[in-house]
Amino acid sequence: MKVLHTDVLVIGGGLAGLRAAIAARRRGLEVTVLSIVPPKRSHSAAAQGGMQASLANCLKGFGDNEDVHFADTVRGSDWGADQAVARMFVHMAPKAIRELAHWGVPWNRVAPGAQSAVINGEKVELRERAEAAGLITARNFGGTAKWRACYVSDGTGHSMLYTISDQAIAASIPVHERIEALSLVHDGARCRGAIARNLMTGELLAYTAGATCIATGGFGRIYEVSTNAIINQGMGAAIALETGVAELGNMEAVQFHPTAIFPAGILVTEGCRGDGGLLLDRNEHRFMPDYEPEKAELASRDVVSRHMESHINKGLGATSRFGEHLWLDIRLLGEDHINTRLREVKEICQYFLGIDPARELIPVRPAQHYSMGGIRTDAHGQSGTLKGLFACGEAACWDLHGFNRLGGNSVAETVVAGMLVGESMADFCLGNEASVDTGLVREFFEREQAALDNLRRRGGAQRVTALNAAMQSAMTRNVGIYRDADGLQAAVAELGSLLERCADIGLQSGGHGADPELVLAYRLPRMLKLALCVAQGALNRTESRGAHCRLDFPERDDSQWLNRTLARWPAGAALPELRYEALDIMAMELPPAWRGYGSRDFIPHPQQAQRQREVEAATEQYGNRFERQEALMPYTHLLPERYRSHNARLFEDGQGAFNDPEAAGGAAE
Repeated sequence: MKVLHTDVLVIGGGLAGLRAAIAARRRGLEVTVLSIVPPKRSHSAAAQGGMQASLANCLKGFGDNEDVHFADTVRGSDWGADQAVARMFVHMAPKAIRELAHWGVPWNRVAPGAQSAVINGEKVELRERAEAAGLITARNFGGTAKWRACYVSDGTGHSMLYTISDQAIAASIPVHERIEALSLVHDGARCRGAIARNLMTGELLAYTAGATCIATGGFGRIYEVSTNAIINQGMGAAIALETGVAELGNMEAVQFHPTAIFPAGILVTEGCRGDGGLLLDRNEHRFMPDYEPEKAELASRDVVSRHMESHINKGLGATSRFGEHLWLDIRLLGEDHINTRLREVKEICQYFLGIDPARELIPVRPAQHYSMGGIRTDAHGQSGTLKGLFACGEAACWDLHGFNRLGGNSVAETVVAGMLVGESMADFCLGNEASVDTGLVREFFEREQAALDNLRRRGGAQRVTALNAAMQSAMTRNVGIYRDADGLQAAVAELGSLLERCADIGLQSGGHGADPELVLAYRLPRMLKLALCVAQGALNRTESRGAHCRLDFPERDDSQWLNRTLARWPAGAALPELRYEALDIMAMELPPAWRGYGSRDFIPHPQQAQRQREVEAATEQYGNRFERQEALMPYTHLLPERYRSHNARLFEDGQGAFNDPEAAGGAAE
């Protein structure tokens, strides 16, 4: 048994994992990163459109601040978010983006003077302020009150990932590539590291650590069509679930992105619609204003996806030999704009569809995109039930996003959560002993080795690829954009049966070294456990909230369901064990209200009116927005001291008020 020790073990080499590793390394700790692919090939590179941060530099961002970003995020979550975490996030995002600029991310910048833009299908001219020249600019994104998505053309994630990866190299942080964590080493109370497998040689390794962080991304590949990379099978969340101690939060909250190219499911950024692109039906009619007159294509993602599917179900989808879809029209943006600010979209359309989006319509249909659920952590990124286990990024339920994520908030979350969780892990390591029981490590090592040996020699009748396809089909049919009791019950039954059949998997390959069939065979039961957490959580939640839409329970029900679903998987269980964590409405800075889309169809919480009165009283009492916020919901104590200072903006005074009347009135001409 080969054992490697480190102070901090980070499982996952994308944006969140690397940024957490850098933060811990800066505190003087030894850090090791495990990644199943080279870090610069992590799925973080696929993020296109932008990173949300309230800089308020461009004309259409004027007046933006943490309060506006916070309100957008909470409404976007359909009041499922942890509001203290949302406050931490919106406070940190400007600091994170400026740090990235310092490191070399080439953010698009404000060009002063007259600039052409497309807003609501019309070409307009915006006149940017001379004072903002050269500052980081932003584009529009869905569900936001201000233009806030800072971007690098449509290669934002790519630029961020390469820059942060270079910073990790500069900090001498070792990244062990092609290494996959198979299980967490723990004693039931504290995590002590992980057992991992070398995907090239098949060798098992034991990593022991004072703190372990899971940053492996989402689990989109439990669905048939996903914008996620092939590697996004949720193994980080799954090995946490299999401890029987760590809990997963809000697994039923799964987001579908409106504009995945059809039929491949590859993402084309929300920046297409943010920059002025339109959604059209088979008759080339722009249909979104019919459903959402105010926000149209720039309503929140879950809202747009549902309207798109409903429109197709009415017989208004375009048809092809692959099925029905709708059209995304970015032709009105012009060839120069597409070639510079949407160049990755153009390449995707050329390579995968054989079309030029400057001249032709893009076939699109919603596809699974993001997992709001993940390893439940506290505000510091640590599991509340398994000490020493941390998580950040999409693998975590921090819980910034609640039941729906705003576009651009996840890219920002990776670096913000990475900054904070790295600091938390350093505090934990420096305050706790790191001794490890070698007998415990050997027990987990031998268990994983025996499981792999059993898979190789089992000779069962089930084929893992067929079981995987059946899982993806069941999830897509019954646990998609629209859900109901019959479909969810069918999904739970089918997924449970598939999990049982996994015990009879037989391999056709040799099962040694770099063996994709073996890899899928040991991942699939874990994927099925995640899928069952999603389906069972969706079945139990008899309401509609954010991306969780029940046709048989169409209202958001704050009287019964203003809570967070928590799932654990006891040893030997056939189904997850679910419990619920109440969201304290009396501690909320922004009490639940109408979200702003469709009818005002929600059932209020019994204390909603009382908390709303308290918020209104504080608003009248405090003219200073910082004092008002602190009175309603303190959060700065949750941040490291060096990150607590206010963010600076053009024309914003020390009271947090903007004082540029001319710019406030400077609208489109």
